Amino acid sequence: MKPAPIIVGITGASGAPYAVRLLQVLTVANRPVSLIVSRYGLRLLATEMGIESIDALRTAVGAAAWDSCITVHANDDRGAAPASGSALSAGMVVCPCSMGTLSAISIGASRSLIERAADVTLKEQRKLILMPRETPLSAVHLENMLRLARAGAVVMPASPAFYHRPKAIPDLIDFVVARMLDHLGVEQSLVKRWTGEDPDTGQESE
Repeated sequence: MKPAPIIVGITGASGAPYAVRLLQVLTVANRPVSLIVSRYGLRLLATEMGIESIDALRTAVGAAAWDSCITVHANDDRGAAPASGSALSAGMVVCPCSMGTLSAISIGASRSLIERAADVTLKEQRKLILMPRETPLSAVHLENMLRLARAGAVVMPASPAFYHRPKAIPDLIDFVVARMLDHLGVEQSLVKRWTGEDPDTGQESE
């Protein structure tokens, strides 16, 4: 039997490369994905990566892997499977997560399928990962994040580290995606794990 799908929502914050890379790695791992792209999420993909349609996103992810793993749901279809707690899932990621989406999830607005699926993920006590990309953060943003963290969500800002000595932008993207995969329980080797040793000498750092 296939494992339950991971729900991936793409909304209109900045950070489209994270979403595309996440889908690539999930499909390579042969993990089923329920994909929901908001109207502004699609606009973001076009603006940041030149991906103008779901078909173009399929090409960017890899057509064969997409066809075997990904099911697409319309964001205005609140009767789709991710809207019900009786439809099993292996968790949900909103990547990137706009502050508007984050706010709506924090109050249980459920105006769209992404928001409803996130609400269901919380109420069923499944893993919900929200990847905001905003700076600076206002008190309103922080209060919404705190409310969600207290409700059980993982708020994971798009904040790549530098201790692994990244050499190019894809290294920074992989760092953030690797952290999401760890929280979803998906095996990954995108980034060398920190051991406490100096990367130059191999000795323990002081």
